Amino acid sequence: MATFLYRLGRLAFRRRHFAALIWVALLTLAGVGAASAPAPGNSSFSIPGTEAQKAFDLLEQRFPGMSADGATARVVFKAPGGQKMTDAGNKAAVEKTVKELRRGSEVVSVADPYAGHAVSKDGTIAYASVKYTVSGMELKDSSRDALEKAAGDARHSGLTVEVGGDALTTAPETGSSEVIGIAIAAVVLVITFGSLLAAGLPLLTAIIGVGIGVSTIAALSSALDLGSTTSTLASMIGLAVGIDYALFIVSRYRAELAEGREREEAAGRAVGTAGSAVVFAGLTVVIALVGLSVVDIPMLTKMGVAAAGTVVVAVLIALTLIPALLGYAGRRIKPAGEKSRLLGGGRAAKATGGREARPNMGTRWASFVVRRPVSVLLLGVLGLGAAAVPAASLQLGLPDDGSQPVSTTQRRAYDLLSEGFGPGFNGPLMVVVDAKDSHDPKGAFTRVGDEIKGLKDVVTVTPAMPNKAGDTATITVVPNSKPSSATTEDLVHAIRGKGAGITAATDAKVLVTGATAMNIDVSQRLNDALLPYLALVVGLAFLLLIVVFRSVLVPLKAALGFLLSVLAALGAVVAVFQWGWLSGLMNVEETGPVMSMMPIFMVGVVFGLAMDYEVFLVTRMREAYVHGENPAQAVVTGFRYSARVVTAAAVIMIAVFSGFIGSSEAMIKMIGFGLAIAVFFDAFIVRMAIVPAVLALLGRRAWWLPKWLDRVLPDVDVEGEGLRAGAGSDTEKELVHA
Repeated sequence: MATFLYRLGRLAFRRRHFAALIWVALLTLAGVGAASAPAPGNSSFSIPGTEAQKAFDLLEQRFPGMSADGATARVVFKAPGGQKMTDAGNKAAVEKTVKELRRGSEVVSVADPYAGHAVSKDGTIAYASVKYTVSGMELKDSSRDALEKAAGDARHSGLTVEVGGDALTTAPETGSSEVIGIAIAAVVLVITFGSLLAAGLPLLTAIIGVGIGVSTIAALSSALDLGSTTSTLASMIGLAVGIDYALFIVSRYRAELAEGREREEAAGRAVGTAGSAVVFAGLTVVIALVGLSVVDIPMLTKMGVAAAGTVVVAVLIALTLIPALLGYAGRRIKPAGEKSRLLGGGRAAKATGGREARPNMGTRWASFVVRRPVSVLLLGVLGLGAAAVPAASLQLGLPDDGSQPVSTTQRRAYDLLSEGFGPGFNGPLMVVVDAKDSHDPKGAFTRVGDEIKGLKDVVTVTPAMPNKAGDTATITVVPNSKPSSATTEDLVHAIRGKGAGITAATDAKVLVTGATAMNIDVSQRLNDALLPYLALVVGLAFLLLIVVFRSVLVPLKAALGFLLSVLAALGAVVAVFQWGWLSGLMNVEETGPVMSMMPIFMVGVVFGLAMDYEVFLVTRMREAYVHGENPAQAVVTGFRYSARVVTAAAVIMIAVFSGFIGSSEAMIKMIGFGLAIAVFFDAFIVRMAIVPAVLALLGRRAWWLPKWLDRVLPDVDVEGEGLRAGAGSDTEKELVHA
């Protein structure tokens, strides 16, 4: 592989006009496709196979026009102090609002608070329920604007008016966060390279890659039902790996220049060596993202595949466009150890008097670890183990309006409903009774209601509402506890547990659905998929790393180190978002269960990035070992050339993810913090401390591979041994002068 990529790098360097033209054409084509495609809507959300989804599908069949999974909104009214919602003036204001709400083009129905007994016992709080034809993610902006306008008009009458429900659900805006991440990345790259031009190349190519990926997603969004969240994930991951991959190749190019090679030869060798690591690092990220399909949530699968496509684009750009741009830059890209005139004036890597400059920080740190591997290993493992302790009390769930900041209207509506009707009123359960095969449907409906009334944590059970055919009915159950509580989850399981007995007695089927039940089912689906997903991703990556490193212990150590860093990161997430530690610093206004998607999302994204750092750092060590250095010296050599670049890459990733901590959305804030802390743990504790300590302790055994396995495995030559062996040969001379 190294030889092939070496030739590809030299070809792109020589034929730079052709290479640049291809990528400009692809970017233009993707942009035109995005501009001419229909306006992207928000993707539909479904969880095939879950009970809640089966109930929604059944309601669509038996209650045509009901829009069972359509968005809902609750416009909550509170009377001024000393007044009641039943006062004539307040009642007139509410009725006017209800009339205004009914004019919406996507509105199915609006329930009048006074006709539907939706006024609290003390008469101070009332609410109007609004039902829409489409889900919250598919609702038009005009419908949301009309909802907010109606609430604003009602406030002018002196009432306190807040709006809750999923009708206000919108895709979070992250543009400013990405700008902050790019700005920090630019600063880090300038410090790393000491050159504005060298720093600009990774940024330019990463932006081009993200532009192609996101534009392609936009062009296909309507045909493939891709939502805005798909492009958000693709841009975040694409930007991250795009900068990283270009950073490693440009850094290796400058190192080759420092060894006295001609620029075309340096570009070829940079792509042949660092480019090989880029290919395998990219494969691990693709495996992790495509592997999200095992969860069997269509939206998550589409997000993973789209992000994986953007990673593939980033890899191809690093292998072809980077050497082409290096050809355009010419002598303005300085060898490693030299700075541009603007940033320091071409200082060489050697000190005055011909003496070698002081060893860099990577060399000094690696030498320290090699001398004291046991102490460093124990300190690193114990530190991460301590950080992982809170993960033992991990509680998973999906966020609701109760987790929103108190400054939002959704949170204020949630609190008003809890005040007037109890906390469970924010998450009613819908029980669907399918009595099509029952000889006594009405009797079945009555029995289901009676059975539910006898359960704990039930406040209200409404009478069954049958369809026109009389073979299916819905029953609304209001729990005593809030939607995200474990008690409400227990109630859902208890109702479902009654279903078997009811079916045996009446031949009627009982299904529980609604937003709360759907959240519970999603959490369960994600929990069930976590171990298979982890086994698939880690297993495939383990096999891939065996091929890369030609070792059994190095990939095993990489996988175990990753698991340790993920557990520590989950522990930190639990401590902040569930326990409330440092919640003020993170601006976490409401603690509660950790988002159920967090563990599997963290495993997928962080595993790919962690293996990036593992591949780039350890391949340089193996390269030194293969070329004759002893194991301890190979560790130091690997750090001498790679530690600075890996550190820069990790800082860039942490900066990109940390930008999302400032989001007002609790889910985005949690994802940003979780990914940032996970990259910190993995890059600076696992890869920079535990990895060299373990390799120092293992010595030559680290690179052991059974002979039979060595014969079976393909020789991909990531270290560029073929390039070194061919130095001075006729073949290489032919290449150099081609």
